[in-house]
Amino acid sequence: MAVRAFITGVSGPVLTDGERAFLRAEQPWGFILFKRNVENPAQVAALAAELRIAVDRPDAPVLIDQEGGRVQRLGPPHWPRYPAGAVFGALYDQSPEKGLRAAWLSSRLIATDLDALGISVDCLPLADVPVAGADAVIGDRAYGTTPEKVATIARAVTDGLLAGGILPILKHIPGHGRATADSHLRLPTVDTPRAELERTDFVAFSRLADLPMAMTAHVVFSALDAAQPATTSATIIDQVIRGAMNFQGLLMSDDVSMNALSGSIAERTRASLKAGCDVALHCNGNMDEMLAVAAEAPVLAGEALQRADRALAARKPPQPFVADAGRAELDELIAQAGIA
Repeated sequence: MAVRAFITGVSGPVLTDGERAFLRAEQPWGFILFKRNVENPAQVAALAAELRIAVDRPDAPVLIDQEGGRVQRLGPPHWPRYPAGAVFGALYDQSPEKGLRAAWLSSRLIATDLDALGISVDCLPLADVPVAGADAVIGDRAYGTTPEKVATIARAVTDGLLAGGILPILKHIPGHGRATADSHLRLPTVDTPRAELERTDFVAFSRLADLPMAMTAHVVFSALDAAQPATTSATIIDQVIRGAMNFQGLLMSDDVSMNALSGSIAERTRASLKAGCDVALHCNGNMDEMLAVAAEAPVLAGEALQRADRALAARKPPQPFVADAGRAELDELIAQAGIA
């Protein structure tokens, strides 16, 4: 059965009969899990397996946001806490070698956790470069405040995930660091001139343009397209993301149920895909909305399908790694630096 151009969430820790029928009929490309879907390791592994069974695709991607810090869907008592991105930035300032090692170890350990559950994709790394006065939605999730430092640490995070058999997603392209509002709640507008964006925010993403997947920012850049946020802007996707940044991987929208976007769920999905997103992401598990997204999502074909296939092919088996030793080393690096 043909695969459709959307990623969906589900409502809880087990599939309902209605969700199972929906997935079988509508064939989303992938799935995303949240805290509402998580109880314990056996349950999460069973849910990931059941999602793939429902669409009859053993390699269907299962995504999660497992950054560390305040964005961590898996946590105690079954999974450890991981540092926020800013911790690696602070350690990097003391010793670049130690900062990069800690970033790699953290993502490699996360990859071990995810692989054991059948989760194949982590929505990480962030390449957002926050500025003074920006909304705290990025804040300590960022690796630093200069594009070079952010890109360098993001590369170490990426390498750790890939070494553990987990695919990364670069976010939030072309940049969320300057946003003065939380796009979960309302639409941010950035009025920074294009030349300044090209010297700062865009640099970090350009240096990571070889990643297999990226997620858009629900942010208006008035110097680029005053009418549409990046997610629904054909101008930004074509000229900046695909053009200036030369990102040729799979491009997904950020969650179309976020309040930054206007219109109905169907209209948001249609606008995202029309602008050039390869797949639409819908997260909240609301069946009425899921049906609306599915109705707008075409069969994956052409360049979008090629990008999707290349992304999945970038996943390799985990490399040898002793998790207990890695955890001890990460804890020691952070303790030595005196960083909480």
